[in-house]
Amino acid sequence: MVGIKSYGAYIPLHRIARSEFARAWGGFPMPGEKAVANFDEDSITMATEAVIDCLTGFDPQNVDALFLATTTAPYKEKLNASIISAALTMRRDVRTADFTGTIRAGTTAIASALDAINAGSVKNAVVAASDTIMGAPSGDFEQAFGDGAAALLLGKDGVIASIEGSYSISDDFAGVWRADGDMFVRSWEDRMVLDEGYSRVLPEAIHGLMQKYKVKPGDLAKVVCNSPTDVRRHGALARAIGVDPAKLQDPMFMTVGITGAAHAMMMLVAALEEAKPGDKILLANYGNGADAYLLQVTQEIEKARDRRGIKRHLESKRAVDNYEKYLRWKGLIPLEAARRPEQPPTSIVALWRARREILGLWGVKCKNCGTPQYGGAGLGGGPGMLRVCVICQAKDQFEPYLFRDKKAKIFTFTQDNLAASADPPATVTVIDFEGGGRAAFDMTDRVPEEVQVGMPVEMTFRKLYADRARGVHNYFWKTRPIRC
Repeated sequence: MVGIKSYGAYIPLHRIARSEFARAWGGFPMPGEKAVANFDEDSITMATEAVIDCLTGFDPQNVDALFLATTTAPYKEKLNASIISAALTMRRDVRTADFTGTIRAGTTAIASALDAINAGSVKNAVVAASDTIMGAPSGDFEQAFGDGAAALLLGKDGVIASIEGSYSISDDFAGVWRADGDMFVRSWEDRMVLDEGYSRVLPEAIHGLMQKYKVKPGDLAKVVCNSPTDVRRHGALARAIGVDPAKLQDPMFMTVGITGAAHAMMMLVAALEEAKPGDKILLANYGNGADAYLLQVTQEIEKARDRRGIKRHLESKRAVDNYEKYLRWKGLIPLEAARRPEQPPTSIVALWRARREILGLWGVKCKNCGTPQYGGAGLGGGPGMLRVCVICQAKDQFEPYLFRDKKAKIFTFTQDNLAASADPPATVTVIDFEGGGRAAFDMTDRVPEEVQVGMPVEMTFRKLYADRARGVHNYFWKTRPIRC
């Protein structure tokens, strides 16, 4: 029986009220708020968080495949999924792939993972979906689109929801698109987009699935399908397929927004958080066609409750208090350059040599005295190989030691008001890890006035900066106040 073994999600800490967009541009605001990725977050960092949440209680070394679905990948030619696998120190022979080009990419990746599992080429596959799609300033899309990610672990043993069947159709209707080089999503006239796209194609796929597997509307406990920006059409879908509107999963428009390729999977995670054994769930996803899946929840669902998921991420939030900060974080307005020497060009060689220390946050532990030490790419400079223990001076007596999953406390910190930052001041922390080890890291998702010595923190995978000259995105780990 192939199905879902675990789930995870990630919603950025920050939210912006849609009234802020109306304040900036006039007109009428949409109701509610949307999730906003911090300036150091993107599709890769959010997907990494979702996969970490999904793999709670599972060893990343047992993952055979990792598929990333996104329409906002930082790299056009360089595998984005491999960055996540490196950050989580998955096996060298893990199968990685990017799925893109449509907001249906997440469910398409699920189909590929299921095929691989059924064929016996992999046993456990993780599918992550993540997006930071943007609408042009002053438009409806700017208010409607939110940021987020979700992840599913698929396999045959210990499944919490079996996947009973699927049905897919392809449709080349180009109602919403983004050409190469476009920063913002484009769209044709709303009525045309919805009548000939979403409201026609998605019911066709759902009806096809129900007929294929002889499922009646009354058999379904929940219907999960992504929503267009006009959420009224999402509600009308229930009538089109003959389902009680109360069974439609909340599209989270009021709290998160429309999250592109991640939307349907995030909604599925929210449904699984509330699901009971025996529930039948219909998952459908629209985008240049549609995918539909029939799921049956098993008794194992009770073992997957210990996740941050959707519910706990929704409970943890902080307001972006003005639209100008939103523009700054999204890189839509230029900022004054730091009055300091420019950042040196990124060394591709150094990134490759220290990839375990930088992306995986691996350090060492002294075999003689048991002291953990991190000597990787800290704020003091480039990576370096530790050979002598700082405590007992034993030479070359080390074993690998993982720091990324350790909690920590702030030993000391500084707030730098002169450093160039999209969220000033730049907060730098020196932390003591639980179990030993001390190192310096930038801090994110913090309120500067609340940072203090002894404050508990956790590690989060973030983007340090983008080297525009070389087209390289530099990722590393930062500290943040413990969330959820």
